[in-house]
Formats: sequence, C-alpha cells, structure tokens
Amino acid sequence: MRTDEFWQLIDDARAGAGGEADAVAARAVALLAERDPEEIAGYAEHQRRVLTASHKVDLWGAAYLINGGVSADGFAYFRGWLMTQGRAVFAGAVGRPDSLAELPRVRAAALSGEEFQCEPMLTVAWDAYRKATAAELPAEPFTAAEPDLNDFWDFDDEEEARRRLPKLAALFVEPPME
Repeated sequence: MRTDEFWQLIDDARAGAGGEADAVAARAVALLAERDPEEIAGYAEHQRRVLTASHKVDLWGAAYLINGGVSADGFAYFRGWLMTQGRAVFAGAVGRPDSLAELPRVRAAALSGEEFQCEPMLTVAWDAYRKATAAELPAEPFTAAEPDLNDFWDFDDEEEARRRLPKLAALFVEPPME
C-alpha cells in the first residue's frame, strides 16, 4: 500500500465517523476488511512506518502536555488519535509538534481537560485481517525505533516546555509566578 492509499483510507473512514477517533478506527477496519489480504498487510506495514516516523521526543512532550502526562503506551495511543486527524495534521505534528496548539479541539482541551488517545487505531490492520479472512495477520518481526533516552527532556520542567513547545505551553502550563 502506498502512502496516498493509506491516508485516503483514513480520510474515507473520517468522512463517516463524525469526528470521533474510535469511530474512525471502526470505519477504517470495515473499509480495510473489504480489501485483499495483501492490501491489509500493506496497510499494517505502512502504519508501522508512520508510527516509527512519529516516535519523536518533542511529539511525546506535546502529548504529555496535552494529556496531562503520558506513558509509553499512552504516547502510542496518542499517535493513534493523531492518525485519526488525517495526513496534514499528522505530518504537521511530526514536523512541528507545537502546531497541535493550532487545533481548535486541542485549544478547547486546555480548558476541558479532554485527553486524546485512540488505541483501536493501532489495531486496524489486525482487526480488518481477522474480519476479512477469519485468520490472524501473519506476524512480521518489527522493532519500532525509539528516541534515544539521552534526548529526553523532563516533561514536567515548565521552563523547558516553554522553550521547546511555546504555543502548547501557553495553553497547558501555568504561567510563571511573578
């Protein structure tokens, strides 16, 4: 599956999901299950590449600020949610995590406390393959690249958050005491 096809399937799923991440995942499963098993496996491979490309320290920091803390699993679920937002938002956030502060829903979350995650988006290919074939998607060895732990910064360090992610910090970090 090519990049354009991967994101088009997600866009098609988004079109009928009313903006809810879990509904996007469910629609993506249904749409993908209509395809040949090879295409489903191709989707899984492409998703691996997308998740690897998005496994970046500053994006993790953005997820931490937005969700009020995030574990390794929580960061994966956040990237699942980010996939449901479409290619432009996903690519923008990977390239410039602070761009997430421009999303109206993220801005609203600064007041509401809404958290963003979508674990079901991470299993779309496996669920679709099972639905289409009544079998498990063949396992392929895969190890996601992870950021160097030496590159991590203290996500609770408000000054560092303001330096690295100024727009998000303005929304989610208390102003410094005068």
